[in-house]
Amino acid sequence: MIHIMAIGRNGFFEKYELCFAQDSIYNAVFGGALFHVILHQPEIPQNTGSIGRLCVCTGCKLHLIHPLGFEVTDYYLRRAGLDYWEKLAPAHYADWREFLAKHPEGRLWLATTKASQLYTQVRYEPGDGFVLGCETKGLPDDILQSHKDSLIKIPMPGDFHRSLNQAQAAAIILYEALRQVSLLQN
Repeated sequence: MIHIMAIGRNGFFEKYELCFAQDSIYNAVFGGALFHVILHQPEIPQNTGSIGRLCVCTGCKLHLIHPLGFEVTDYYLRRAGLDYWEKLAPAHYADWREFLAKHPEGRLWLATTKASQLYTQVRYEPGDGFVLGCETKGLPDDILQSHKDSLIKIPMPGDFHRSLNQAQAAAIILYEALRQVSLLQN
């Protein structure tokens, strides 16, 4: 059982429980990963380490699409991930094409400032994947064009912004998905 705290529809923190038996259809179909966080060519090891820690704490799978802007043995990556990194076992792919070839059936949601659909307007399902681009450039235009119906954004009402930190964006989207799935289970 996974317990999470999330801001409910009434604006207050609410406790949700995710209940999945060991032999449930969830484990059979999704191999134990509730959601997937896919980082396309990440450049900053601290962000990837923080996202790895997030994945371990939420029962999600981390996918890293190369080239990476750091070595997976990087001190800062391991420091941000702390002792969680050993429990993570991220999947690695040479490029976007290889990732798609190995996961042709999965639903993907691509986070970008160029989207018109808010991340809260999507109905998430277990097994969904959340794709975040590299910190300095975001996702390439060809990837965005080929998934134009699956683009999501996090609103940023402030005066000065380009985008949120990659690890913050991953956490915001992932916890909304967890909130939705837990409500569907109760």
